[in-house]
Amino acid sequence: LSRAECEALLAHEHFGRLAVSVGGQPLVFPMAFALDAGDIVMRTAEGTKLHALIGAPVAFEIDGWESTYHSGWSVLVVGRADAVTDPTRLAQLERLPVPRWVPGAKPVWVAIRPTAVTGRRIPRPDEPSG
Repeated sequence: LSRAECEALLAHEHFGRLAVSVGGQPLVFPMAFALDAGDIVMRTAEGTKLHALIGAPVAFEIDGWESTYHSGWSVLVVGRADAVTDPTRLAQLERLPVPRWVPGAKPVWVAIRPTAVTGRRIPRPDEPSG
């Protein structure tokens, strides 16, 4: 997929998977998110996930699939994650459509600034692959 196609999918979706390294072990967390000025933004609470991702390289993935036809797509974002602390940007982020999947306070906003965005489409078996 082109970068524009990947960004369109990222703008449309609001649930993905965040991959971080904790103690040398890869961990993946489901996350609600939004796309904001090219950044993946999400909210979280204090804990293992937050401490593992701040200032670190991370990966973020979204996908869609059609089980009947064995087709779908996948977008992978690689970048650096940082806590958002600027009050003006925080006020803007509060207005974004980031659903709350898990109850409880999620006071910390995190932004992933992409260094690479890639994607692929898996066509139906009866569709051309090009």
